[in-house]
Order: sequence, then C-alpha cells, then structure tokens
Amino acid sequence: MQDIAFLSGGRGKENDWIITFPENCNFRCIPEEVIAKVLTYLTSLARQNGSDSRFTIILDRRLDTWSSLKISLQKISVSFPGNLHLVLVLRPTSFLQRTFTDIGFRFSQEDFMLKLPVVMLSSVSDLLTYIDDKQLTPELGGTLQYCHSEWIIFRNAIENFALTVKEMAQMLQSFGTELAETELPDDIPSIEEILAVRAERYHMLKNDITAVTKEGKILLTSLEVPSAEDPVGSRLEHRHHVNGDWQTVNKLLTQVHDMEIAFDGFWEKHQLKMQQYLQLWKFEQDFQELVSEVELLLNQQAELADVTGNIGQVKQKIKKLENLDENSQDLLAKARFVILHGHRLAANHHYALDLICQRCNELRYLSDILVNEIKARRIQLSRIFKMHKLLQQARQCCDEGECLLANQEIDKFQSKEDAQKALRDIENFLEMALPFINYDPDTLQYEFDVILSPELKVQMQTVQLKLEHIRSAFENQQAGFRNLTDKNMKPVEFVVPASDNLMRSRASFSPKHVGVGYSFFQACKLFSKGKKTWRQNQSNLKIEVVHDGREKRSSGQSSSLDNDNTLDVLQNHVLNELIQTERVYVRELFTVLLGYRAEMDNPEMFDLMPPLLRNKKDVLFGNMAEIYEFHNNIFLNSLENCVDAPERVGPCFLERKDDFQMYAKYCQNKPRSEAIWKKYSECAFFQECQRKLKHRLGLDSYLLKPVQRITKYQLLLKELLKYSKGCRGFEQLKEALDTMLDLLKSVNDSMHQIAINGYIGNLNELGKMIMQGAFSVWTGHKKGATKMKDFARFKPMQRHLFLYEKAIVFCKRRVESGEGSDRYPSYSFKHCLKMDEVGITEYVKGDNRKFEIWYAGKEEVYIVQAPNVDVKMTWLKEIRSILLKQQELLTVKKRKQHNPLTDPDHLSSQRNDENPKRWSCP
Repeated sequence: MQDIAFLSGGRGKENDWIITFPENCNFRCIPEEVIAKVLTYLTSLARQNGSDSRFTIILDRRLDTWSSLKISLQKISVSFPGNLHLVLVLRPTSFLQRTFTDIGFRFSQEDFMLKLPVVMLSSVSDLLTYIDDKQLTPELGGTLQYCHSEWIIFRNAIENFALTVKEMAQMLQSFGTELAETELPDDIPSIEEILAVRAERYHMLKNDITAVTKEGKILLTSLEVPSAEDPVGSRLEHRHHVNGDWQTVNKLLTQVHDMEIAFDGFWEKHQLKMQQYLQLWKFEQDFQELVSEVELLLNQQAELADVTGNIGQVKQKIKKLENLDENSQDLLAKARFVILHGHRLAANHHYALDLICQRCNELRYLSDILVNEIKARRIQLSRIFKMHKLLQQARQCCDEGECLLANQEIDKFQSKEDAQKALRDIENFLEMALPFINYDPDTLQYEFDVILSPELKVQMQTVQLKLEHIRSAFENQQAGFRNLTDKNMKPVEFVVPASDNLMRSRASFSPKHVGVGYSFFQACKLFSKGKKTWRQNQSNLKIEVVHDGREKRSSGQSSSLDNDNTLDVLQNHVLNELIQTERVYVRELFTVLLGYRAEMDNPEMFDLMPPLLRNKKDVLFGNMAEIYEFHNNIFLNSLENCVDAPERVGPCFLERKDDFQMYAKYCQNKPRSEAIWKKYSECAFFQECQRKLKHRLGLDSYLLKPVQRITKYQLLLKELLKYSKGCRGFEQLKEALDTMLDLLKSVNDSMHQIAINGYIGNLNELGKMIMQGAFSVWTGHKKGATKMKDFARFKPMQRHLFLYEKAIVFCKRRVESGEGSDRYPSYSFKHCLKMDEVGITEYVKGDNRKFEIWYAGKEEVYIVQAPNVDVKMTWLKEIRSILLKQQELLTVKKRKQHNPLTDPDHLSSQRNDENPKRWSCP
C-alpha cells in the first residue's frame, strides 16, 4: 500500500518477470527489512508459476536525485532475493541531477555492475529497446492495464481464501483424528447418541466446504481470462495480469475439491464401521444375554442331579425338569434367531467376521449342551423314578408275603387237600415275587445306568433283607407242607427265623443249594471268596515263574558273558571320552583367561587396545572365570574319580546340579559379549593375543566353548546310559541326564525371558517358566471401551507366549535385521494374564490346533492356534496341571480356615464342591 513496488504481470523479451519501482519520494526513508519483505512476497508470487523465474527491475527515478537513486540501488542490491536479470533505471530528467547522475554513475559503474546489471535510460522510449510496449504499464509508455488498488484487493481476497482453505483442512484433519482415537462408551444408547452428534458435525463441515467452494468460484470468476471473442491484444494484456492469480485460486479450489472427496470417502467408511460396530454390540449383547440364560438353565438342571429323596420328591424334580424344558424351547428359538442374525452380518462382509462366526458356533455348542443335559437329566430321573417304583412294589410284595404267612399256620391244615392248596398259594407267591428276589444293586445300577446314592443303597439293602427273610420263611413253610402232603402226618411247627439267625445260616450255603430265592449277598460272598482264592493262586504262580526265570538267567549267564564284556568296553570308551574332553575344555578355558582376559590388564598391551574396550572385560568374557574355577577345582577331579567306577558318574552330576546354573548366567550375557566382539574384532590387541597363543581360531570360537560344552554333556550321558543298562547306578545316571536336559531347557527359556522388553515389574515374581512358544492369537470381543483402531483386528496376531507358574505372558517378536538377530530374538511385552483368573476351553470348532484361554470369567477371550496338535496338547497338559495345583491349594486353605473336620467322606464331598471347573472339553 506504500507503493514501494508492484508486479504488473508483464514479461521481458526473455520471459523474465517485471517488477516496477514507481516514483516514490520517501523510498530512501523506508527500512531495508520492509523492502526485503515486499520483494520476497512479489518474487514468491512469480515463482508459483515456475521455479526458475528470472526478474527485471524497472526503477523509475525521473523526478528524483542522484543521491536518492544511489541509495535505492544499494537497498535493492541488498534486499533482492531472486535471480535478477536486469535493472533498468530511468535517470533524473532535470539537467543538474542528470549531470550528477552521469558523473556519479561513471565513477560508481564498476561497483554497481559487480552487484547489479544496471542500465541507465534517458527516457521512457529507451525502455522499448528491452521490453515490448504491451508488457509496460501506461505511465511507462505501454498498453498493459494495471490498477494497484484492485491488485491489493484481489491479493487480500486470495490470501484470505488460502487461509480459509488451510483452516478447513485442519478442521477436517482434527475431526478425522477425533473419530479415530475417541474411545466409545459401553452401552448402546450412548453409542447411538455419539453417532448422531458426529453425523450432525459431518453435515456442518459439509456446509462449510460448500461455502468455501462457492467463495472460491466467485473469486475465480472475477479472475477469468476474457473469452475468445475479445480482441487478441486485449486477451494477452489481461492474461498476464490475472493468469498467476487465477492459477492460484484454481489450485486452491482443486485442493478443496480433493479434500471434500477424501472426507466423504473417509466418512462413508467410518459410518459403515460405526454401523457395523453398533450391530456387533447389539449382537454381542444378545449373545451375552443368551449365554447367561443358558447357564442359568444349566445350573437349574444341575440342581436336579441329586438322586436322594423319596418317590414324591423325584416326581417333583421331574415336573421341574419339564418346566425347564419348556423354557429351554423358547431360549433355543432365540438362539436360532441370533445365529441367523450373525449369518446375515457375516454375509454382508462385517469386519468382525471371525468373531461373529465364533459366537455363532458357541451358541450352537451351548444349545447342544443344554438339549443334551436336559435329555440326560430326564433319562436319569425317569430311571430313578422307576427304581423307586420297583422298591415300592418290592415292599408291597414283602407285606403280602407276611400276610400270607400269618394266614398259613400249619397246624390249621389237617387234611392233605388243605396242605396242597396252601402249597400252591406259596408257589404262586414265589413265582410272583421272583423278579424282586433276584434283583441286586449291581444289576440295578447296570440296568438304570445311575450311580446309586447311599440312601438308595440302604433302602435296597433293607428290602433285600426283608425279601430274603420272606423267602427263607416260605421255603421252610413249603418244605413243611410237602412233608404233610407226602407222609400225611402231623407236622412239626416251623418258626420264622429271625434276621440274625438267617445271616448265620448263610455261612454254610453253597452254590449247589441255590434255589429260587438265591440272594445277592450270598453271591457276593461266594464271588469274593473265589476271587481271593484266585488271587492267591495267581500270586503263587507268579512267584514260581519269577523263581524259574532266575534259574534260567543264572543258567544262561555263561552264554552272555561275551556280550557283557562288549558293553563294558563301550561304557569305558564313553567314560574316557567324557574325562578327556573335560581336561581339554579346562585347558582351553585357562588359555583364554590367561592369554586374552589377563592381557587386557597388561599396560604393555594398552597401545593395541581401543580405550573403550578396556572397561568391557567383564562383559566380553562374562563369568568364564567362575566356570573355570568350578571345573578345574571340583568337577574335573570328581570325574577322574569315576574312571574305575562308572556308577559314580550319575551322582557326580547330581551332587553339583546347582553349580551348573552358572551356565545360565553365561548364556544370558552372550548377546552382549558378541556385540562387543563384533565391534572390536579387528583391533590389533586380539590379533596379537591370537598370534602369541598360536591359535588358528579367533577368540569368538573360544567364547562359544562353554555353550558347546553344556550341550555336549547330555549327548555323552545318553551314550553312557545306552551301555549301562542293568548296571549299578543306572537310575542315577538316567536322573543325571534328565537334570542336564532340564538345565538346557532352563537356559534356553531364560534366554527368551531376558529378551522381553516393556514388562513393568519383575518377571521372576511370576514363578518358574514352564514353557514358551510362538502362536497365532485372535482376541475376542471384550466388554468396556473400544477404540476405532481395534475394529479391524479380525486377523490373527503373531504372539510369543510364556507360561509361568503364576501367569501367561503375551509378547510380540520384534523383527530385527543384522547378524545374530535370528539367534537372539527380541520380544515386546503386550499382555499378562494371572493364572488364578485363567480358564481354558480345550477345543474350538473348525481347527483341532486351536484352544481358548479366557480371563476374568470370559471377559477377555483369546483364541490360540498352535503350530500342530502335539504342541497344543502339551500346553493344555501343563496349564491343567497348574490350575489343578491352584485348586488343591485353595481347597486346603479353605478347609483349614472353615472346616477342621477330618472325616474322609466329608473332605471328599467338600473337595468336589469347592473345585469349580476352569476348563471345558466340548
């Protein structure tokens, strides 16, 4: 606005931009930084249409003085930021100032020409030599129309429009970030409210974009180039004037259009995911409600599992079960509807396809369990009811028998016909009572397929005794009547035997006397007695066979003597190899410690050693000195004492198994050691030490010796065990081998454990590491807040799982490049599940390699896929073992606190009640 300079849009003959400095009497008073800002702004506008823009300056000083002109040239030379092609100066026109200018410029020409390519012009007509008149404004004798005030108005409008576009872009970006990172609530009404608010904001932003677009189009219309119908000269003059601004506004409008398209695309995807999320939440809510209702029905039918009670109570349970069955039909219909809804979501390519399919499979599985459990409970109660009916009928049979006996006193029947009639009555009763007399508990249990309760067993035994009593009485009565009918004599009166006499009389009862009323108790006694005799005979037979085998072995010892000698030779060979390699190993450790480690403290070798390496001795060699002291002073001597006594090898390892834990420390330090060696392996110090020791291999090969040695022990022990079968110390040798294998596993696990990064706390507090391995893991839908970035997590995550005694740790293996990255992995901690809140489902439909780990009552569910079935079964076995131990400890703790009783039956039932099942097997 001070009219310091302007960019009219005109171009020189070499297509360079023209910047005009008009007459300005105050130019010498304007600070250089203001001139620099003006020139920077004008040149930046020109550069928007080309990065290699050049400039020509027209400096109009016809009414000025030489001193002012000189100051102007100096300020321009200092402040101009672009590629200056030419400076055309219209010198002062007054005679005196023109003379001063000619003289001053002649003496200062060399200085100006070094800084600026200055050309002094006497008049406006001289400009035409350098610039066409169509590129000059009227005050300079040209025809290019330019209005400085209009240009300022347009530039303000363009700058404001550009700022509006920038602010709009920031608003859209902020809105998108908010959508992506805002946590969603955990109830459906709140989610729907948030969706409505976001939709309203979207429409507001769309209105803002429309308004900005309209503003830009109006501005663009004001800057449009004249139509083709206008004269050519007019179009060219106007084109140079507005072309740059038009391109700027058009570019901003294109940017707004692109932002709108991108924003609409983002909103469409976001809205689709939000709708799918809402659908998933409703589906999950329906699923959880169904699961709760199914579990409630399962618990209610489980309460009917008690087989105690009388026939009336069993009838009541059957009635309750029928009511449960009616309720289950409605519930199963709801489950089928939810499953159908899940299939529709899956058919519409829902992002959580795997989770929905998993939930549908779980509903099918729970529905099948509910149907099968109710069916099994109905069969069980029906059979128990039938058993009670049989017992009831048996009691009625006993009552009828007692009534018949009471009415058949033998002294009342004096004739043969009366006795024969009474005998027929007895035979008819015995025939009718035969099914009840011959029943025993084992037969009933097999027939009805139920576990008899103690109450039912007592009832059955009572009825059985009563039936036996009646049977015995009837047999005596029957014998009396037969004698009466056969001999026609006055019978001796029989007395119904008491229960204790009846029990004593069974001692002499033999199978050949078994008649119609042969009872369960007699069969049990005979079977038990025969079983005992058979076991004794089998025991005697076994002893005889063993004795015979010993005789055969002793007789065949001479024939196998050569074979034993061969085994002794092989055994001694392996033992000698163990001892000899141990001596070599100790010597190599001593050589490395003396020839390398000790030399790092030798002042004469300091010149060959990098300064940073001097303090790395403990890291480079680890605890090799400790290992050497153990083997040289203790273990080697113990092995040498086993030369003539191979049976001592096992105890030699077992007594010092704790000492071998020092190898774990060495192996854990190995990655750090290798990193130092890799950095300094080429230094002169190591080369000089290797030359003095006359080693063919470098230090890195000897630093690997402890790792190779701890691995070699188990191989030698396996060979020694193979040739020591039947020898003394075999079991201890086998135990020593197991100990070394466990040590190797422990060392390997510890190498993985130290590679875990990001865990807050001490991993050692989680107990002993049981197992570790790589798995594919799916995360089930969880209750609580969910982020948008979690929506697409339906693909499996690759996780490395660590099973401890007290927790399961989930980690992600970090992909690192470089030497040793495959040998020494690195893990990022992701999640930790405490074992006291963990449960497992052993089988997942669709893949026999999968199983579930659920946490906090299935609030979090992890579907884990093992590399193969064997790995899966091994992990399940270990997890089950940990869970069982926890339950046993919990049971013992509760029993000590609340129940000091020591009755075994009471403790057994209490253990069953307090041991909830934390794993399931469909």
